[in-house]
Amino acid sequence: MPFTAPEPPDPALARLGRFLARRRVGVLVAGLLTALVAGLVGAPTVGALVLSRFEAPGSESHRAATALREEFGTGSPNLLLLLTVRDGTVDDPAIAAAGRELTAELAGADGVAEAYSYWTRDASPVLRSEDGTQAVLLARLPGDADTVRREVLPELGPDFTRDTAAYTVRVGGGEQVFLEASGQAAADFLRAEAIIFPMVFLLLLVVLRNAVLAVLPLLVGLFTIAGTLAVLRGVTLFAEISTFALNITLVMGIALAVDYCLFLIFRFREELAAGRTVPDAVAATVRTAGRTVLFSGGTVVASLSVLFALPFDFLRSFAYAGIAVVLLAVAGSVLLLPAALALLGPRASRRLFGARRASGAGAAVDPGSALWSRTARRVMRRPLAYGAAAVVVLAVLGSPVFSLRFGLPDDRVLPESAPSRQVQQDIRDGFTAEQSDALLVVAPDAGPAAADRAALASYAAELSRIDGVAQVDGAAGSFAGGELVTVPAASAERFAGDGATWLSVVPTVERLETDPFGLVAEVRGLAAPFDVEVGGYPADLVDYRDSLVDRLPLLLLLVLAVTFVILFLLTGSVVVPLKATVLNLLSLSVMFGALVWVFQLGNLSGLLGFTATGSLESSIPILMFCVGYGLSMDYEVFMLARVKEEYDRTGDTATAVAEGLRRSGPLITAAGAILALSFAAYATSEVVFLKMLGVGLALAVLVDATLIRAILVPAIMRLAGDLNWWAPAPLRRLHARVGISESDEAPRSAAPARTG
Repeated sequence: MPFTAPEPPDPALARLGRFLARRRVGVLVAGLLTALVAGLVGAPTVGALVLSRFEAPGSESHRAATALREEFGTGSPNLLLLLTVRDGTVDDPAIAAAGRELTAELAGADGVAEAYSYWTRDASPVLRSEDGTQAVLLARLPGDADTVRREVLPELGPDFTRDTAAYTVRVGGGEQVFLEASGQAAADFLRAEAIIFPMVFLLLLVVLRNAVLAVLPLLVGLFTIAGTLAVLRGVTLFAEISTFALNITLVMGIALAVDYCLFLIFRFREELAAGRTVPDAVAATVRTAGRTVLFSGGTVVASLSVLFALPFDFLRSFAYAGIAVVLLAVAGSVLLLPAALALLGPRASRRLFGARRASGAGAAVDPGSALWSRTARRVMRRPLAYGAAAVVVLAVLGSPVFSLRFGLPDDRVLPESAPSRQVQQDIRDGFTAEQSDALLVVAPDAGPAAADRAALASYAAELSRIDGVAQVDGAAGSFAGGELVTVPAASAERFAGDGATWLSVVPTVERLETDPFGLVAEVRGLAAPFDVEVGGYPADLVDYRDSLVDRLPLLLLLVLAVTFVILFLLTGSVVVPLKATVLNLLSLSVMFGALVWVFQLGNLSGLLGFTATGSLESSIPILMFCVGYGLSMDYEVFMLARVKEEYDRTGDTATAVAEGLRRSGPLITAAGAILALSFAAYATSEVVFLKMLGVGLALAVLVDATLIRAILVPAIMRLAGDLNWWAPAPLRRLHARVGISESDEAPRSAAPARTG
């Protein structure tokens, strides 16, 4: 006989449901006032968000930047001006004079710590295009990303964009690229909002066939977004929140509110169709579906919370925003929606499009339910065949992930029309080297060796022999290919300090494009006559990537452990959580396969409107994993709650799976379609990061809601039989006390496998 525990008392949520039904008007008024106050509090949030950089505090590159700033008052240039002559070359006397004058003007501008150019740095060839028609001016703008991008660049950019009879000047550089990217992301936020709201309403209208009900999830979504902005306003008082968090706030706010509201609406209709009164139906809905929504939200919160384990404000921003979105979506759906359903009463079951009013126990069943039930039973008759076929499809779709290659983000995250991208493209096409992306090798405690020109010259010469190094500049002169090419001049004095020195290692465009990580490793691996720290933009990104990769095992362990516990509390089994983990990882492999196939290798780049660089920036896939895993577990909880309910009632796994899918399948289909649409709206973004989020997560949701839930789940559960519900005896007793269930039946959690 299956293990049967006494029914756990659960009066709290039922009492909450009756209270919401009884005080429905007051609850809705309170919700409206809360949303209005949240809107007022959250209105300044956009201005309080910050622009983040890819930095790894405490890393070698971070220490090098600190030493350069403190010992030499210098660092990586982050503003670039590209001067292009109309006739002649940049060496013509009139152009050279204009270039020096422009450099002096730039050096004296507010917010500029230092500036130099081709004409003030001994006509260095790395600052001049191969055909001689272009040259660069570089400047360092000190301060955090917010100061540089919001206060300094908006003034400098227009001032130094010139168009004269002899030459033109255009603005580029890393800070300008990310300034334009953040501005474009804000514009994409508004565009996505204009797409998502009407399309989600139409889908809800089709799914619910009730205009009033179709509006309710959107109102809960607006409540969620307003509340999240208010929460983020408070968070900005003690932590940095990236502007890109706005995009997550919108897409997840609407998507999760719709998911959770649909779950409660479907359950409320079932309770009405079963003959319950409106107050009893609300109480039953909150007690059952509301409880599942709480645990479902917990899985998403758990997945996003692991981002706090990473020491990067950029990724932590998504954790703050995502967790606030989930908690407010849960609050809106469990508190405000039931009050609205109580106000609607039987009208919640009325349908548009000429459909009959729901009545009777079977009226609440959507026509799609039968399809899901038939599909489940068909799969369970031949579980090996269907399961193997689904695994093959998923394996093929996910196979490109084995070609995953991380690289450096650059201007090509922007569309071709972006001014800063056009500047950087000219540099890629016309210059042999990237001076603005030089590796900066600093020896802050070199002692007497810092003044040993012979030792410095030997070290610089060895650095210049590294494949992909165009030139090395230092106190001993400039070196290329192991040879001295420029003797020390007045400008070389900047490399010497009191017992300290530094060198600038300028990479070629080709090496920076094809193997930046290998270049940084070779420079760091070369023996030096003193202790050195290697910094500069490529080293910054290498250290950022390495910090992420080093923490990946911890990240995965935290996500898997927390979601395992939540699914155990739901099912009382240790087998079902393991199955869910494997299937979710298989589902996400398809997402990563698509990222590689599309955004790394460039397939469909013409259709989607982006330029592939042959690699992926590392932080966005990690963010997508946490969001995608949480949403996948979201659907797992929705489905397992109904399967477990039927198993508690019947004790038969096959029947429970078929009936559970019949009841949850239409919900998963509708919610998955709406969630995928919400993410897909960002496929229209002009910023590649957001386009990746939109395409990748939309695909992950669709795969999870179809191949995983409709085929692999019933196939695996059929093969496992009653083993699905197995757990050691101590855990069975634990679940009997603290487990959850939507069933009115005594739970059959973790029943031992039957025999005979």
